[in-house]
Amino acid sequence: MFDLLRGVRILDLTTIVLGPYATQILGDFGADVVKIESPNGDLFRAARPGRSDTMGAAYLNCNRNKRSLVIDLKSDKGKTLLAEMIKGADVLVHNMRGKAADKLGINFERVHEINPRLVYCTAPGFGSDGPYADDPAYDDVIQAASGLAALNTNDAGEPRFITSILCDKVSALHFALAVLAGLQGRDRTGEGSYIETPMFESVVHFLLLEQMAGRLFEPAEGDLIYSRLSSPYRKPYRTRDGFIGLLPYTSKHWIKFLKFIGQDELAGQEWVSNATSRSERINELYQAVSKTIPSKTTKEWIAIFRELDIPCAPVNSFADLFDDPHLNAVGFFENIEHPTEGKLVVPKSPFNVKNCKPEKDRPAPGLGEHGADVLADYGISQDQIDELFRDGVVKPAP
Repeated sequence: MFDLLRGVRILDLTTIVLGPYATQILGDFGADVVKIESPNGDLFRAARPGRSDTMGAAYLNCNRNKRSLVIDLKSDKGKTLLAEMIKGADVLVHNMRGKAADKLGINFERVHEINPRLVYCTAPGFGSDGPYADDPAYDDVIQAASGLAALNTNDAGEPRFITSILCDKVSALHFALAVLAGLQGRDRTGEGSYIETPMFESVVHFLLLEQMAGRLFEPAEGDLIYSRLSSPYRKPYRTRDGFIGLLPYTSKHWIKFLKFIGQDELAGQEWVSNATSRSERINELYQAVSKTIPSKTTKEWIAIFRELDIPCAPVNSFADLFDDPHLNAVGFFENIEHPTEGKLVVPKSPFNVKNCKPEKDRPAPGLGEHGADVLADYGISQDQIDELFRDGVVKPAP
């Protein structure tokens, strides 16, 4: 955990992956993230595998550097308590639909009235100005709606889901950036803001960055596809003993590669040296790569391409990553002792702040683990805390 966001208080009402991953990033940078959960807890706690019913592996992996507080927000006292905490917060985030936020009394108008300096960020499935605003959404739904499943069509023409919760994670990055932008704007103007980062729009924007291609122009100058990526010869290439990913990209890369494989005549063609012409005929070059790579082992090609300074990598499985020399050198996988779940191996934050010595990460919290401490930090008196526990408005850690 770094201290770049030290002093920033975030009330986190998000669940599952999108919001928790975003707020974990903010927690990694030192923000005080209070994860406010219902009495039943974040549903993602139950995702398996896990050693206990409320601390599944995926939950543990996207909720570090947070404190957990359980509030019954369906009760009047719970709503009143949250309103009191909003007075002392810098940011409130949630990924509810608008109707759900209205029921809990945490729509922007209400929250802005309580704390005009609060940065209010939401990540619904679909933007509030469109006809899908009240539709529920999870990763599979957005993969289907955004065109991602169709982009991943198999040889039989059937759309397929990516075997990763990609839409949640891409949207989470947008969400974290929105919070940071809101904080910067607040520091400049003294006024909070309402920023919405809907999953559908975020993922469509992400995908069309390059896939818009010829449809960017009016009239169109081509299809809705980035042709380089759709070449049948663009793929992990089979070597003598495995597979390799490589990408000669610049003119220099291609000329060095073609000369190495004995294609001097092709290397001397003017279109190979011209980035625009090469882009139009890239399939011919990928075909030359595909024919050549099976002649050597993966290790041999890696050595050759590194000598030629051509981007390349072996095709790793997830299991291979634990033996990757670079990841081991940077200490990417850490062995920790979780207070309730025992020994864990966790991927650490990818960020590296050179002039800041990181502090020890706070492990993912148990349900309601920090209730009393959080309330005290937000100015709730001990008598009030005791009453909230007695009335069942705030749930203690089991």
